[in-house]
Amino acid sequence: MRDARSSADDDALFSLDDLAASTGAGTDPRPGPGPLFRESAEARRLLAVREIHAEPGAAASLRGRQILALFPGARLVETDSHWRIPQLHGNEGNVERWVRVKSETLVLGERKTLTTRPNGRSADWIAPGASNGCAMACAYCYVPRRKGYANPITVFTNIDRIIAHIGRHVAQLGPKPEANQCDPHAWVYDIGENGDCSVDALISDNTADLVRAFRKWPTAKASFATKFVNPDLLHLDPQGRTRVRFSVMPADDSRLLDIRTSPVDRRIDAAADFLEAGYEVHFNLSPVVIRPGWEDAWAELLRRMDDVLPSAVKEQAAAEVIMLTHNRDLHDVNLAWHPQAEDLLWRPDLQQPKRSENGSWNVRYRNGEKAAAVETLRRLVATHAPWLRIRYAF
Repeated sequence: MRDARSSADDDALFSLDDLAASTGAGTDPRPGPGPLFRESAEARRLLAVREIHAEPGAAASLRGRQILALFPGARLVETDSHWRIPQLHGNEGNVERWVRVKSETLVLGERKTLTTRPNGRSADWIAPGASNGCAMACAYCYVPRRKGYANPITVFTNIDRIIAHIGRHVAQLGPKPEANQCDPHAWVYDIGENGDCSVDALISDNTADLVRAFRKWPTAKASFATKFVNPDLLHLDPQGRTRVRFSVMPADDSRLLDIRTSPVDRRIDAAADFLEAGYEVHFNLSPVVIRPGWEDAWAELLRRMDDVLPSAVKEQAAAEVIMLTHNRDLHDVNLAWHPQAEDLLWRPDLQQPKRSENGSWNVRYRNGEKAAAVETLRRLVATHAPWLRIRYAF
């Protein structure tokens, strides 16, 4: 197999017009007359954008103009770099406005570096994402660790270059030579490593463009995890080439930790609709938080999944088990806006420091505690949801 990794030097002679012609991208995803979910009051509550920081090229692009038109009342602030916005990323005072910034602020930029990295867990490859950050406020999210005191969504408007890069990568790989835990036939690309594609679809057609692009690549499959149910995605006709991984955890944990997300029951109930719409539907049991009564809470969740999910979902489902990883800097941020979450997340009596792949120091459950918890969850799945194949646990 040839090395299919690419860089920002790739030629990207590809435009949104080309994309629309080949995949239908850029078209209205509604199935017929009537409003999109992203035009609903619920979506507007999640994203009541009042201020948009934008690189000049991003604001002037076709995708940038589409986004600006969606929020006509927002104040436009020019910035040289989507990564260097002092009043956002370096402003400690934003901690107390953590959720408000996510709701009211948006950043538009152009992704400069286009690199596809190997993964091997939930996906074969991590594709260059079309966004960074999220409007939701999960207290354990790893993305804010790099972005400082505020973590609003940054939308990358050069989606044409991103898709062209992925398309070349897929073509260079050719057919998948053998099955692995990611997929038996297709190369799987995670398209939402640093954001939530379902929420991104409330802002632009980037997610729709990606879903439609993978529809025409028979050797590849897109994949993204989500905690938000966006009905607009049901109309994109993915034709089995996109895998949605609904992240679930016990409801009491979610209410405390998964701030601004869709209720867990709604995520579970949506699985059948997404499968019928042409998606592959998997689950993330994530994160698993060790606290008094956690075993009973997960057993209850798994029993509910077994009760409500139809056989068609169960027959194709798989899951990832992801134990909680936390971070000292994020712990300090959380203490300023949501200290109750840290009663569950920050457990020095159970956790140990560990250096991550990017060189930062995180805290994870001690090896013995983690191994025992993983084994317990495997046993709970075997007892209450034996149809749910666990792809991996870590």
